[in-house]
Parts: sequence; structure tokens; C-alpha cells
Amino acid sequence: MELAAGKWDGGIQRGAAASFALHAAALLLLLLLLPKAEPPPLPDDGLSVEIVPQPVESLKTPELVKAPSPEPTKPEAAAPEAERDAPVANNAPATAMPSVTPIAPQAPKPAEFVAASRLFSDKVLADPRSRGAREALRGLAGSERNLQLCDLEALEQVRRARPDMRPDTLAPYAMTPEKVNGNSVEVRGGAFRSKRAWYNIQFKCGLDAASGKIVSFAFLVGDAIPQSEWQAHDLVADDGAADQ
Repeated sequence: MELAAGKWDGGIQRGAAASFALHAAALLLLLLLLPKAEPPPLPDDGLSVEIVPQPVESLKTPELVKAPSPEPTKPEAAAPEAERDAPVANNAPATAMPSVTPIAPQAPKPAEFVAASRLFSDKVLADPRSRGAREALRGLAGSERNLQLCDLEALEQVRRARPDMRPDTLAPYAMTPEKVNGNSVEVRGGAFRSKRAWYNIQFKCGLDAASGKIVSFAFLVGDAIPQSEWQAHDLVADDGAADQ
């Protein structure tokens, strides 16, 4: 009796399992056969976009622009034989040359006098070796004294301005007579001797009326005087004390 009951219970359990498996298979088949639900359409916002494909012709490489080739130059027609053989006039009319105004050469700029920045006649006369010159000046008066004092200043100015020279004698009237006007002495054609040669000199000398001293002096040393002219102007080459 117990054995029969056990068999009954086992049959019930196997039947229940088979029934569950059958229902599960039927449910899976039903799900596969159901139509798929499509998503709801998006709301229309009024904008439409259209993609226009680019024409195939526009994708081609543009052709290079070439300069037009020049047309071949046509040969000029040969000149007529009569024109080629036309005689050429030998004597062409002379063209008048424009007149050119000659440029006059510029005259050389005259040399300028050198104004002395220092005066030396007082210093020279104060030297003990100038005792003879001091005594000679005391015996002179007026224009003659002024001329001799200015001559003394001229020799000292040349000696200091031209160290290459050793002036020892001056003839203020050698070429042109001097001009003495009161306290002013002007020499335009003087000459001085240095190392047995004579040179032209000009100078202007101003003196103070009260003291009799030189207050201004300007001079200009010229070129050497040719020896051929010495005799005509009483110029001699005697040795002087400064030429020893």
C-alpha cells in the first residue's frame, strides 16, 4: 500500500514539471510572434534640411590660362629697287652750332693782411743790444720817426711769423714810395732782406699820438724778388748781422 502511494506521488511531480515546461515554451513562442512596437515619430518643428550633391563637373581641376601665342611677324615687303638705289647727297646742309659764351677765368683772390696779435717794438727797444736803435730814434721826429719805428716792428713780426727767415734789413720804399699820414704809416711796395735774398712786403702801422707807441699792425709777406731786379731798386746782398 505504501509502495503504491509513493509511485503516485512521483507521477504527480513529473506531470507538474512537464506542464510547467510546456507553458514556458508556449509563452516564449508567443513573445516572438508579437509585432515589434515602433518608436513614436519626432515632432515637426517646421525646419527642413536638404543636402544638394555637388555636380561632378565642378570637381574637375580648372584649366590653366595660357597666354596667347604671338602671331608670326610678317616679313616687310622689300623696298622698291628704285628707292634703294636713290643717290645720297654728299653735301648735307651744315647745322648751325649754338653759340657758347666763354667763361671768363676767375681772378685770383687777393691775399689778406695778417693782423698782429702782439706788438714787439717796445720789447725790442728795451733790449740792451738795441741801444744804437734807441739813440737813433731820439734824433728823429714826426713822420720819419714813425716810419723807422714801424720798420722795426715789421722786421720783428716777420721773424716771429716765419721762423725759416732771418730778416735783417727793410727798405720801405723799394718798389713803391711809402705813405706816412700823421700817426699812420702804409707801405705797399717794401722789401726786406733775409739770407742774402730780397722779398716783397706790405704793412699798415698805427701809432698813438700821445705816447708815440705802435698800437696796431698788419702785414703781408710776398714772393721773392728776382735778382735781376735788385739793381733797379737799389737792393744789395751785403751780409747782415742776422745772416752770419
